[in-house]
Amino acid sequence: MQIVKRNIELRVDDSLMRVYVAAPKTAGKYPGIIFYSDIYQLGDAIIRLVNYLAGFGYVVAAPEIFHRIEPVGSIIEPNDLGRMRGNDDARKTLISEYDADTRAVIDFLKNDSSVIADKIGTLGFCIGGHLAFRAAFESEIAAAVCCYPTGIPSGKLGKGVADTLHRFAEIKGEMLLIFGTEDPHISEHDRHTIINALENAKVHHQFFTYEAEHTFMRDDGYRYDAAATTSAWEQIIAFLQRKFRR
Repeated sequence: MQIVKRNIELRVDDSLMRVYVAAPKTAGKYPGIIFYSDIYQLGDAIIRLVNYLAGFGYVVAAPEIFHRIEPVGSIIEPNDLGRMRGNDDARKTLISEYDADTRAVIDFLKNDSSVIADKIGTLGFCIGGHLAFRAAFESEIAAAVCCYPTGIPSGKLGKGVADTLHRFAEIKGEMLLIFGTEDPHISEHDRHTIINALENAKVHHQFFTYEAEHTFMRDDGYRYDAAATTSAWEQIIAFLQRKFRR
């Protein structure tokens, strides 16, 4: 499916938040997806993932997660200096600010003429996987895909300690989790902690693990694994299509 692309601006707490939106070219109404990047924001590798998902029939809205700190349009390079910068931006952002951004994007999607208002989901990578988990606390989120979500057992997300792990009972939709077994940022213990908490909260969920490293779905890095990525996307697309079948 061909897609069209645009940038919109949302104002959250008087801060300009750029949101990159990719959507099917064919006129109609489609499910909406809030898409969360990793700490490097909306560089080429992430934009390719947004565009890929949109091509399966979704209106995908990807906000700049550090808009209160970085100038609009800022792309953080995925190198050692960029990692320092992105992690520092994350530490300076209040958890309540991340949540406010989520609310703003949900409201945008609900009011967009090309979106089916009662079919909204979320997908994120790394810190974005954690943000997708928190987005699932919102009543509108019917499905959440969290790819190697960092900081959930520890509460590491932004300024302060995130209460994400203790709020799983608020999740009303379904969850799909993607993990890499060689990921040093999400240990086997942490994976089990997350999955056990979902089971205890009686949240309907699936999870898949791959013999892969952190950020293995990002195609511009040395940890990229094409085979694992292809398999993960097959599971993601099947999950979303089942949830949002029209």
